[in-house]
Amino acid sequence: MISTNQVLVVEDEEVIRTSLKRLLERHDYEVSEAGTVKESMEKYDIDNFDVIISDLRLPGAPGTDLIKATKTPVLIMTSYSSIRSAIDSMKMGAVDYIAKPFEHNEIIETVAKIIRERGSCDNPTSNDIEHEPPVHGMIGSCPQMMELFRRIRKVAQTNSTVLINGESGTGKELVARAIHNLSSRESQEMISVNCAAIPENLIESELFGHEKGAFTGATATRTGLVEAANSSTLFLDEIGELPLEAQARLLRVLQENEIRKVGSVQSKKVDVRLVAATHRDLKQLVIDGYFREDLYYRINVMTLIIPPLRDRGNDILELADIILQRTCTRLKTAMRSFSDGASRAIAKYTWPGNVRELENAIERAVVLAEGEKIGEELLAIEDEIAKAELDLKQQATPILAEPIEELSLEDYFQRFVIEHQDSMNETQLAKKLGISRKCLWERRQRFGIPRKKKLAV
Repeated sequence: MISTNQVLVVEDEEVIRTSLKRLLERHDYEVSEAGTVKESMEKYDIDNFDVIISDLRLPGAPGTDLIKATKTPVLIMTSYSSIRSAIDSMKMGAVDYIAKPFEHNEIIETVAKIIRERGSCDNPTSNDIEHEPPVHGMIGSCPQMMELFRRIRKVAQTNSTVLINGESGTGKELVARAIHNLSSRESQEMISVNCAAIPENLIESELFGHEKGAFTGATATRTGLVEAANSSTLFLDEIGELPLEAQARLLRVLQENEIRKVGSVQSKKVDVRLVAATHRDLKQLVIDGYFREDLYYRINVMTLIIPPLRDRGNDILELADIILQRTCTRLKTAMRSFSDGASRAIAKYTWPGNVRELENAIERAVVLAEGEKIGEELLAIEDEIAKAELDLKQQATPILAEPIEELSLEDYFQRFVIEHQDSMNETQLAKKLGISRKCLWERRQRFGIPRKKKLAV
C-alpha cells in the first residue's frame, strides 16, 4: 500500500534538497520543500507533517528554530565536523541527527524509524524490531555494526570503564570518541594517548606528570595527561603496550581515583572516565606476564568488539562509495566512481589494514585517476603485501648478516628482535634495523612479537 506519510525538507542548497526529495519520493513519501525556516513556516502548516528534515545551518535562522515552532519530529542534518552542534540540537529537542554526506539507506531507515516510533505512542504493543541508527562518524548496517552502535549508545550513558577490541584500522578511536560525545562529559575535550608511541622512559611522566627535579631533565613541574583528562574521558590506545610500572600507576587511578606525579609524595584526586583499546589478546598477555592481572579485570568491565572490514559484508562497498565521495570533495577533484572491476576487487580483498587501508587505497586512486571511472589497477591493493616485504628488505639490508635470498624477511625480523631485545631498548633495536621506533612497533604487531617485559618483584 502506498504510504501517505508527509515529509518537509528544509535545505538551502537546491541540489541537496532536490536529491533528497527524489530519494524520499522513490520510497513513497509525499515531500514538500523549503529553503529557509521562514519560508517553511510561511508556506506550510508545519504541524501537519510526519517528519521535518532540516539542515542545521540555514540563511536567516537555524534549523533548530523549527524544534520550538512545532510538535512534528525534526531530524537535523549536519556536517561530520559539527558533532557538538548536532548533539546540542538533540538536547534542544531534535529527534535525531544525520551527518552529511549521508547514505541513502541511512536516511530512509532513520525517517522510517522516526515515523514508526511516533506511531508506537498510539500502539504501545507494537513489536517492530528497530534498527539502531549509526553512531556519528561511523558507517555500517551489518548486524555486527548495528549491535556495536547499540552498545555504544548504552555504555555512553554510564561512567563504566570500556575496553575496545579490534584490529588495526577498524576505528577504535572513533568508537572511543562516540562514547565520549554521547556521554555527560562531552563538553570537555577527550584526551587521547597512543601508549606505543611514547618512549618507555617517558611514558610515566607523560601520563602522570612529574615534579621539578624528579629526574635529569625535569627542569619544571609538569601536569600529566591523566590529570588533563580530569572531568573528561581518557582514551588509552594500545594499552597492551603500557610498561608494567605505568600499569601499576594506572591501577591506582582506577582504584583510588587519584594520581601521584613522578617524584612527588602527595596524591591528587581526579575524576576520569577510562576508555582503553587494543588489538591484542590481553588475557594471553596476562598469562605471559606482560600485563597485570588486577589491571586487566579493572578495565575489562565492558568490552566492545569492532568487526574487521572483511567480515562486514556489503558494508565494504557502501563504505568505499562514501569514502570516495568524501575524498573527491576534500581533494577538490571531479566526482568519480568505481568501475565494475574495481568494485569486485574491493569486495574480494581481505583488507588486513581495514578501513584505514581502504581510505588510503581510495585516496591514492583519486590522485592518480584521469577519467571519471576508477579502475582496479589504480587501487593496487593486491600489491600491498609485496610492497611491505620489499620495504622491509630495503630497510633491513644494512644489518643483514647473510644473503637475503636465503632468509625469510619475516623470520629474520622475528629472530633479530627476539635475540636482541634483552640487551637493547626499542630505540636501539629500531636504529639497528634501520627503521623508526613506530615502524618497529607496527611490525611487532604484524608478526605477533610483544615487547620483552618482566614483572616487578
